[in-house]
Amino acid sequence: MAPNHPPSASDCGRPALLRARNPGAGGALLRAEGRLEQIIFTHVAPVRCFSTSSCHGQSEDGRLIYTGSLAKAVLGVKFFSYSTSMFSFCMIPYIFKAGIGVESVFLQAAFYGVIGVFTFITPVILHQFTKGYVVRLYHEDETDTYTAITYNAILAEKRTVFHQRDVKIPGISKMFTTFYAKTKSMLVNPVLFTYPQDYYHLMGYDQPFHFDLEKENESSESK
Repeated sequence: MAPNHPPSASDCGRPALLRARNPGAGGALLRAEGRLEQIIFTHVAPVRCFSTSSCHGQSEDGRLIYTGSLAKAVLGVKFFSYSTSMFSFCMIPYIFKAGIGVESVFLQAAFYGVIGVFTFITPVILHQFTKGYVVRLYHEDETDTYTAITYNAILAEKRTVFHQRDVKIPGISKMFTTFYAKTKSMLVNPVLFTYPQDYYHLMGYDQPFHFDLEKENESSESK
């Protein structure tokens, strides 16, 4: 007759009927659970995910710090202007051949002048206003160089590479110029920078300000 042992702490919460009918079942169940727990915890290993894609915002030009919100609008307006210019240019021979049905020389000159403005002058003026609009701006931290993406006259992307020391701020605020990269005017919106400190560094606002009193005195004396 097997001696009665008090239930161990590991047997607490197990059905009493199972322990009464088969005393060895509890031990077998414990051993099975022990193996199960061992399998679960011994085979858990940290999993690392690897990705071949580049970091967010990184490219061969550097880190993307700015994206213009009007890039599609600028491209669409220029494309529409070029399309209307090409259509007008193709219609000019037919207009000259058929005439406009007006005998007044003044009205004819005005009509052809309007056609010429929309055909040739409007695309040129539009390009002059939008050629400095920055579509994307990249920054290379190691060399402190920037790559500005703009649209050229044929609606293709143009890259302009410049150093931070090449950035010049115009003395008078201009509508279509935020800064000059060497001699080329650039237009950006400070609010659209991903991080404000990138705009401050681009404009040189994070650099110490030096005020030369001697030059100021010389300029005041010369006046």
